[in-house]
Amino acid sequence: MRDEHREKIESKEIYYRELEEFARGKIREHLQELLEQEVTEWLGRHKSERKINASEQLGYRNGYGKTRRFTLSMGTIEIRRPRVRSLDERFASKVLPLFKRQTQQVRDLIPELYLHGLASGDFELALRGLLGEGAPLSASSLRRLKEKWESEYEQWKSTAVEEKDWAYFWADGIYVKAGLGKEKAALLVVIGVHWDGSKRFLALEAGYRESKESWALVLRELKSRGVNSARLFVGDGNLGLWAAVGEVYPQAQEQHCWNHKMLNVIDAVSKKDQVEVKKHLTTMMYAESRQEALKERKKFEQAFEHNPKAVKTVVENWERLTTYYDFPREHWKHLLTSNVVESPFSRVRLRTTASRRFKSQVNATCLIWKTMMVAEKSFRKLDAPQLVEKVARGTKYDNGKEIRVAA
Repeated sequence: MRDEHREKIESKEIYYRELEEFARGKIREHLQELLEQEVTEWLGRHKSERKINASEQLGYRNGYGKTRRFTLSMGTIEIRRPRVRSLDERFASKVLPLFKRQTQQVRDLIPELYLHGLASGDFELALRGLLGEGAPLSASSLRRLKEKWESEYEQWKSTAVEEKDWAYFWADGIYVKAGLGKEKAALLVVIGVHWDGSKRFLALEAGYRESKESWALVLRELKSRGVNSARLFVGDGNLGLWAAVGEVYPQAQEQHCWNHKMLNVIDAVSKKDQVEVKKHLTTMMYAESRQEALKERKKFEQAFEHNPKAVKTVVENWERLTTYYDFPREHWKHLLTSNVVESPFSRVRLRTTASRRFKSQVNATCLIWKTMMVAEKSFRKLDAPQLVEKVARGTKYDNGKEIRVAA
């Protein structure tokens, strides 16, 4: 039975390898046909056809260049680029640019592999299985790729932001065990939401989480890139961010993260009380109105009057815990916590062995930035995205409902 089972598995593996090889062959044929068609359209005549009139493009086919390897997400194929001679202007393929060696999916795969802890020296072996023999990703090409990421990161940090007025920003300082300097340096991250409801990284800079100066530098750079205003910042209540927000974006409101608040309160009570405390806090957080949330808070105060530390932890900064009631009800679940920042960084934190390799702060920051750019593509939009622009333009809300101004 074991032999039969093994034979079935081996048979399936052979089948899938042959299927992948067949698919790669068809992709190669199709890409080669596209290259030939591109030359035909450029010259205005098919292969072996003579030039008929003077209006046709000069030039003629002149065989093929050297065989080139092109890496796809399902493997590496070999193709031959048609050569064209005697042109007034140089022919440049749009199907396969001169120095293109891999698809965007493969380029995105590289930071993902780094994130999963794969060292540079392991790439050749790993990519043989993933991309097939001949994948043009040597150690030197990876070094060049990292240099390219550094250049892209620097350009990204200085690129002007088209939208001037923003509804929401989520900010947090993320600790990663990488070459990010001494004294517990972190990555200071700001994510904003476009008017179409999509989320976008706007800042990712090494700095100090509790430092007003570090956050002020990040926010001033955002302002210099064109971000004129923000309606609301969401973040941990202990960040140095809030002093910087008051200085750079004084009109912005503050929403402190409920997850961080819960952890602080739970730490202040005994283990046997933690379940009850969490129930009280969850009821407060999801109350239908600011008034209902306050009623639930009063119940908590009565239930835990014997623990003034826990009560104080809930009561302090209460207004900043309930700011979300000043915004559309449809957006509340997005505004209650800083999970928008925390979630994409969870994999970075879990795989610290990958980032420890980077002794250079620049290398570590650029790699994590590149990985986050890949993660950004899978971000979910906010619910009711049509309301984001209204918030950004200053529409007022009370307990989640729009305040109508009498005509």
